[in-house]
Amino acid sequence: MPRAKARAATILAEFEKAETELVGKAVALTDGKAGTVENVWLDEFHGLRIAIRGHEGKWPVSTIKMAEQ
Repeated sequence: MPRAKARAATILAEFEKAETELVGKAVALTDGKAGTVENVWLDEFHGLRIAIRGHEGKWPVSTIKMAEQ
């Protein structure tokens, strides 16, 4: 069981890092929608998903492009 706990802790730590890096950042989706990341979820079927302020739905993180700084 200690191995499973360590893996779970690693997953949660990486999720928190991703959340910190994405929430509040400007992004564009491959379908043309753009906006600011409002929330991040870990979906057991699709992996990391995001919500964009002003748009309904959740999208896989693989469909975003970060805005140029």
